[in-house]
Amino acid sequence: MRILLVEDEENIREVITLNLEMENYEVIQAASGREAIRLFNEQHFDLLILDVMLPEMDGFQVCEQIRLTNMDVPVIFLT
Repeated sequence: MRILLVEDEENIREVITLNLEMENYEVIQAASGREAIRLFNEQHFDLLILDVMLPEMDGFQVCEQIRLTNMDVPVIFLT
């Protein structure tokens, strides 16, 4: 399972990634909303984990953009 983790705080991003990878998930990281949209459009992901407070675009805006092209990928919001 490929997960796109979108979190701007590096320490939180690394802890979440480590824990998910220990459970054998493949995690791709993004630190901003724009980077997340770019990665999502270039690659396949089975799950999207989105922080709400992000630079450039918040997590809700990222989700709205992704939903324009993909209504199927599950989204988990970090608040």
